[in-house]
Amino acid sequence: MSEIALIGKKIGMTREFFESGQSVPVTVIKMEKGRVIQVIDVEKRGYKAVQLGFGKIKNSKLTKSMKGFFTKRNTEPKKKLKEFRVKSTENYKEGNEFGLEIFNDVKFVDIRSKTIGKGFAGAMKRHNFSGLRASHGVSVSHRSHGSTGQRQDPGKVFKGKKMAGHMGDKLRTIQNIEIIKSDIENNLLYLKGSIPGYKNAEVLVKKAVKNTKKFTIKEKIEIAEKAKKIPDKKKKK
Repeated sequence: MSEIALIGKKIGMTREFFESGQSVPVTVIKMEKGRVIQVIDVEKRGYKAVQLGFGKIKNSKLTKSMKGFFTKRNTEPKKKLKEFRVKSTENYKEGNEFGLEIFNDVKFVDIRSKTIGKGFAGAMKRHNFSGLRASHGVSVSHRSHGSTGQRQDPGKVFKGKKMAGHMGDKLRTIQNIEIIKSDIENNLLYLKGSIPGYKNAEVLVKKAVKNTKKFTIKEKIEIAEKAKKIPDKKKKK
C-alpha cells in the first residue's frame, strides 16, 4: 500500500508538546482520500500502475471526453488524476478509497510541493551573488551580476547561466520528514518542521524512498528516560 501517495492541502504551522515538555514545530496538512479510478496492467501499457482521483469538481467544468471517461467507470468526477507505478495490482480495485491509514506504520515521508513565488529577482537575491565593488570604480551597477558572456569564441551566453529572473514557484521534494501525529478522524497529518509552499498549497505525500535509520522524537525521549532509570556506577576510589 505504501507505493501510492496522497495529495493534501497545507493549512499552516503550529507546535506539538510531548509529555517530557519538549515543543516541536509542525506543519499541518489536510489530506484528501484517493479513489482508484483505474488499474493499469502490463498487457495494456507494459507496466503496472494505479490511477487515483483526488478532489471534487462540478460536471459543468468537465470536458466531454472527461465526462465519458468517468461515466464509463461509474464513478464521480475527480479534480485531479495521479498515476503511481506499483509492483503488484492485486491489492487495488476500481472504486477503492485510500486515506491516512496507509501511513499507519510509516515514520518518515517524502513531500513534494511548489515553493513560494517571489517574482522577478536580481542575481544577488536569486543566486546569492556578492555584487560588484561598493567603492571606487563602480557606479550605478553595484548589484548587477557582471559579465555573462565570453569573447568572440564561443560568442554566446551558455544555457543555465545564473542571471536575474523568476525566483521561486518551483516544484521541490523534501525527503525523510518525520510524522509527529496523524488525526484519521479529521484527515490531518502533522509533519515535523516546515515544508515548501504557501498556505493552501497542494502537497504530495508518500512513504520515504530512502531507508533512514534516524530515531523519531518519541524514540529519543524513550531512550533518554531509560537512561535516567539506570543507576550510575559508583566511582572507584
